[in-house]
Amino acid sequence: MSEQLNRLLLFIGSYAEAEGPGVYVYELNEDNGALNRLDQVSGLANPTFLNVDAANHKLYAITEAKVDGNKGGAVASFEIDSASGKLQELNREANLGSTTCHINRSKDNRYLVVSSYHGGTVGLIELLSDGTVGRLLDTKQHTGQGTNPERQERPHVHSAFFSPDGRYLFVSDLGIDVVRTYTINEERRSLEFHADTLLPPGSGPRHLTFHPSGEYVYVINEVNSTIAAFSYDKSSGKLSALEVVSTLPEGYQGENITAEVAVSRDGRYLYGSNRGHDSIVVYQINPDTGNLSYVEHVSTEGGHPRHFALTPEGKFLVVANRDSNNLTVFRVDVETGRLTFTGETAEVSKPVCVQPVRF
Repeated sequence: MSEQLNRLLLFIGSYAEAEGPGVYVYELNEDNGALNRLDQVSGLANPTFLNVDAANHKLYAITEAKVDGNKGGAVASFEIDSASGKLQELNREANLGSTTCHINRSKDNRYLVVSSYHGGTVGLIELLSDGTVGRLLDTKQHTGQGTNPERQERPHVHSAFFSPDGRYLFVSDLGIDVVRTYTINEERRSLEFHADTLLPPGSGPRHLTFHPSGEYVYVINEVNSTIAAFSYDKSSGKLSALEVVSTLPEGYQGENITAEVAVSRDGRYLYGSNRGHDSIVVYQINPDTGNLSYVEHVSTEGGHPRHFALTPEGKFLVVANRDSNNLTVFRVDVETGRLTFTGETAEVSKPVCVQPVRF
């Protein structure tokens, strides 16, 4: 194994003006959790969410562009030099007629999927064989509204995640309290409606994650600060409700919205972030039922934890604190699930997304 294949790199997306740096690359020192910046890329307006294809050394970043004379969404592709950590832009394609907030990639590397919070749409984009971004193939517009007049006045598509086998695409719509499932019609190269999973009114589903067993799905709800647990039938692609738990300590009265949710590699623990309470909540997962038992809350050592991620082997958890302009690194006790702040931080302007990848 060559030396660079054992490096842990972090790719960071942020809110940024096009003329300033917006995408950053760090190396994480696995002895002490220290972060060393390797690169930063300018020229992208608000590259807030990233997707990394480690096998093919590619990175995809959402950004903003003019589409039909209006502010819309675009995707930029980059080549990753894993030895140096440097990024080189390959191409950029404008796609949706509204700005985007999330990007994902199909298991077969044939498609990118972008989500538009403001537009209430999900878009399917072709991914070319050389790893560059192709054209927009299909767009689905959601309709309706939820029960919260301030947050749910119209659809707000926040994310799209593929099932582990790649057959189904689960799209969380914060505005209408729905996780909408699509399939991809390979002949037409289009998204096809499959099913709707309804969340309790006023939930505001934002992101979701699959349990490593493939038997459970966990949805973090932004508006009412909860996590909804579901069982998952991989043959039908259907979700069945199990329970809903709070992300907040009992008795907490302050304002709060949630952001990210993740499950440990061994499937024993779940993590969710609170913005307002500025914490990570930890739950233990019952492997037989999928139900959650509270473990702890830990301060994110910063303000507004917009995103976080577990490193590939699950030894560290890295938080992107948007309002305090910093990344914070926590060591994970893999036996108890508990988090300990390493004391290591890195200053980053308005970080929004962190993607750890081993090279």
